[in-house]
Amino acid sequence: MATGALGLDRSVGPPHLFEPLRLRSIELRNRIAVSPMCQYSSQDGFANDWHLVHLGSRAVGGAGLVLAEATAVTPQGRISPADLGLWKDEQVDYLARIAAFVRAHGAAPGIQLGHAGRKASTAPPFAGGGTLTPEGGGWRVCAPSAIAFEPGGAVPEELDEAQIAAVIDAFEAAAARALAAGFEVVELHGAHGYLLHQFLSPLSNHRNDRWGGSFENRIRLVVAVVSAVRRRWPDSHPLLLRLSATDWVDGGWDLEQTVELARHLAGDGVDLIDCSSGGLVPVAAIPIGPGYQVRFAQRVREAGVATGAVGMITSAEQADQIVRSGQADLVLLARQMLRDPYWPLHAGSRLAQDASWPDQYLRARRRT
Repeated sequence: MATGALGLDRSVGPPHLFEPLRLRSIELRNRIAVSPMCQYSSQDGFANDWHLVHLGSRAVGGAGLVLAEATAVTPQGRISPADLGLWKDEQVDYLARIAAFVRAHGAAPGIQLGHAGRKASTAPPFAGGGTLTPEGGGWRVCAPSAIAFEPGGAVPEELDEAQIAAVIDAFEAAAARALAAGFEVVELHGAHGYLLHQFLSPLSNHRNDRWGGSFENRIRLVVAVVSAVRRRWPDSHPLLLRLSATDWVDGGWDLEQTVELARHLAGDGVDLIDCSSGGLVPVAAIPIGPGYQVRFAQRVREAGVATGAVGMITSAEQADQIVRSGQADLVLLARQMLRDPYWPLHAGSRLAQDASWPDQYLRARRRT
């Protein structure tokens, strides 16, 4: 059997959108994933009924993988005060209820762990966005280098060795809590200008120690976090990594570096690269259009690493073509899942494939 670096079978015919996907011991019922989407609905990092209904309805709606939003591994790592968190044991219980519900309705429950770095301490978008001052409920932000995200923005504290070690430990501890909550998939957030991405890009990482400068030094934190999480995350469970494949700015992180990092991490226990882009700087000119990031997933997959494609994937036919043509192993939907939590069920009907309708909804499967 001809296989790629992560066991991708190249000898059989192409899969389709509703063919199961096995990642380690976890089998997804189809190739449709709910992308992590911040809900800005937590208090002190705790999940609540909103998260149960938001994530649970997507499992009922037929997705194969349901990923909870970017979940902060420390209070300082929250994007906003309303972010979900897993920095203390008390936050596990309600997340366990959510994971159990998602699993009971046929989807694999997953969670994205992240640290916002210099993009932390902001108001939720629907509350106006923008940096929060300590007087307004914000906090001091941190980053690889003391470079603000945007002109006039908060200048972050440059992390020292002890603080970097504490971040690595926080990711490891959060992974252990995710396992205790019953999640079957963990995704690390290394994209969209958050802390791990900030270390990767020479635009935000101006360090001259072992954490900056060369490619090997800039990837060191991501490699260390992957290694730490894998110490706590079972060999039977898949580990995903979301990367921004390019900063869309000359001199920044780019696709070739993404491919090289993906190859490296395939041997360190990362099972799939979730290929997004941008977010590091506010001035990037991004050519947004239908499926505009799919080529990144294809390029990484051609290097022998399993990938997920995300970004303006909206129709059943488009998603199916991405999988059938070998551009990616699964598709992750975000805004389209907000518009239609039952998108997978409707896609199955359009494609004449067997989507997993819940028993309670079978009477609506066919219109008569």
